[in-house]
Amino acid sequence: MNTETPIIQLENVSFAYGAEPTLKNLSMSVLPGEYVGVIGPNGGGKTTLMKLLLGLLEPQQGEIKLFGVPAQKFHDRHKIGYVPQRIGGNDFRLPITALEVVRFGAPGGDTRQALASFKQLGIENIANRRISELSGGQQQKVYIAKALAANPEVIILDEPTAGVDVKAQDDFYQLLASLNKQHNLTIILVSHDIDVVVNEVSKLACINEELVYHGLPKEFIEKDYINKLYGKTRKFILHGH
Repeated sequence: MNTETPIIQLENVSFAYGAEPTLKNLSMSVLPGEYVGVIGPNGGGKTTLMKLLLGLLEPQQGEIKLFGVPAQKFHDRHKIGYVPQRIGGNDFRLPITALEVVRFGAPGGDTRQALASFKQLGIENIANRRISELSGGQQQKVYIAKALAANPEVIILDEPTAGVDVKAQDDFYQLLASLNKQHNLTIILVSHDIDVVVNEVSKLACINEELVYHGLPKEFIEKDYINKLYGKTRKFILHGH
């Protein structure tokens, strides 16, 4: 039995926008060192769940604990890194370097801490290049470096490979695996790319208003939870590693 304190724990969490329920009685936990993939159909509640974890929303029922502390009393937000779905924004239109972007994530804008994040990801060579000149894959790594600059214990990534080419995606997933295995970074990856995610993560959380499945990717496939989540029209291939 694992006695570690969960980094994230949800107990009977529910949330609705008006009369429309988005999440219902959601209970799950994320342990230190886990690599969790969050999947589910559009409108199933994935984005709402991320907002709850980041403190942007509060559950209307149930409780969320972060590092064993009730979310409303949790103040060490630097422990949770976040890479949003739509990266860049105005950064791409400004004459700003990759290093300047990452410094925004470092405590006090510390340059040494920012450079340490570049080194951790092996991208020191692009630190002084303008963010607008980088490829989609390089830009994504810069924003991961920004999230890592505060030394988080868990990092949440929302659809991180959107708009990134296939080769860059492969490099990206190798990077996440390295951060998880070699640096023991806890990762929560939200993605629509089920075919890839089931081969990368150690745990799956499948959400469609309720928690449809939470466990090993292999069992998710073998017991045909994919049909419960998406219906029988979904084509799915589980590639062996």
